[in-house]
Amino acid sequence: MSRLTKNQQQVKAKVEPGKQYKLSEAAKVLKEISYTKFDASVDVAVRLGVDPRKANQMVRGVVTLPHGTGKVTRVLVLCTPDKEKEAIESGADFVGLDEYVDKIKNGWTDVDVIICTPSVMAKVGALGRILGPRGLMPNPKTGTVTMEIGKAVQEVKAGKIDFKVDKTGIVHSGIGKLSFSEDSIAANVREFIAAIIKLKPQAAKGTYIKSIYLSSTMSMGLAIDPKSISE
Repeated sequence: MSRLTKNQQQVKAKVEPGKQYKLSEAAKVLKEISYTKFDASVDVAVRLGVDPRKANQMVRGVVTLPHGTGKVTRVLVLCTPDKEKEAIESGADFVGLDEYVDKIKNGWTDVDVIICTPSVMAKVGALGRILGPRGLMPNPKTGTVTMEIGKAVQEVKAGKIDFKVDKTGIVHSGIGKLSFSEDSIAANVREFIAAIIKLKPQAAKGTYIKSIYLSSTMSMGLAIDPKSISE
């Protein structure tokens, strides 16, 4: 059996096995047990009491985190020339249409979010096999297919994220950086959980929020007491 490193020993001493932490306490402990030399991402994973194989129990939505994600989000806007100025002025990193459609067909996907206008969806739809698996396909439900290009770009840059329950019934997302204050981490988690609760399917029976775990890059997960989310 391999021996624990010094850092692993310190983590073990600070984390109580089987304990469900209050959200505010978990945010504090998480900062104490993370030893990465970079500004690690903070992630939350929520197990839901839904069957995602059934269309009437799918959970998908968007939320704007009050303190942002801490990440630099690269935005590509695919639009007609009349919308290019609006996209550029709102802070989009890449703006255009045919040239970027061709680049994507050739394998380029070096962006985090793609926003487009409804009028170009015929061309964007042909990229589904490339963009779909990477979670980059624009969708009206997440506000990434819209005529309000400027507003959409600004919201994404400000910390708007989309989320979707996976096939195992878990919603997972990054909600900030370890350099955030404990209060900011907790506030982002609360906003994220509130958005999930609002989307509870009517067909879902029993306990909806089954478990919540908070973690950072390369750290262990901390179980959160769901009741503490509203405190």
